[in-house]
Amino acid sequence: MTNIPTSNAPTSFPGEVLCESGSLQLNAGRETKTLTVANLGDRPIQVGSHYHFLEVNRALQFDRSQAYGFRLDIPAGTAIRFEPGDTKTVSLVAIGGTRHIQGLNGLVNQALDAPNAKEMAMERVQRLGYSTIVEESHGN
Repeated sequence: MTNIPTSNAPTSFPGEVLCESGSLQLNAGRETKTLTVANLGDRPIQVGSHYHFLEVNRALQFDRSQAYGFRLDIPAGTAIRFEPGDTKTVSLVAIGGTRHIQGLNGLVNQALDAPNAKEMAMERVQRLGYSTIVEESHGN
């Protein structure tokens, strides 16, 4: 067995990321709001951090109009789980970047800020039977 002197050991490794000490504030400066969400279904529903909240499972009941253009305000790669019958208050944050939503459940499929995009999405919410209620928003 060969001992390698510690003085020759590398101080960093390829691909290594060194972070400063301290903390980060996630989504600083973005609009946020809170909504009450109920799972009316008979199965657990899990929603990921970057999913356009308007388009989540139709068995989740909340004010979908308030959720337009927002996602969960939780760290990337995490999720919130709603058990059948659960009611939770969630924090949402405005979607950033180009704000173009494509795919998911097909309720938007265009830029969130395009003319009439929200109205068309809400018409699809009603036509396709997504649970929704009108709630007073609590945001900044």
